[in-house]
Amino acid sequence: MGIGLVLTLEGLAFALAPSRIEDVLDLLRRLPAETRRNMGIAAAALGLALIWLARLLSA
Repeated sequence: MGIGLVLTLEGLAFALAPSRIEDVLDLLRRLPAETRRNMGIAAAALGLALIWLARLLSA
């Protein structure tokens, strides 16, 4: 379910704004590796927190 949701959202982003995706990728290329790593860690932590919260509220 989660992978399907991610693919749907990313597919919509590519379908609706392909030139903006190129701009974002160019911006990411210019960021230092450490900054990209920290962004990835923050995104993973936020994702885990959302999963934990959803499980807590559905119980």
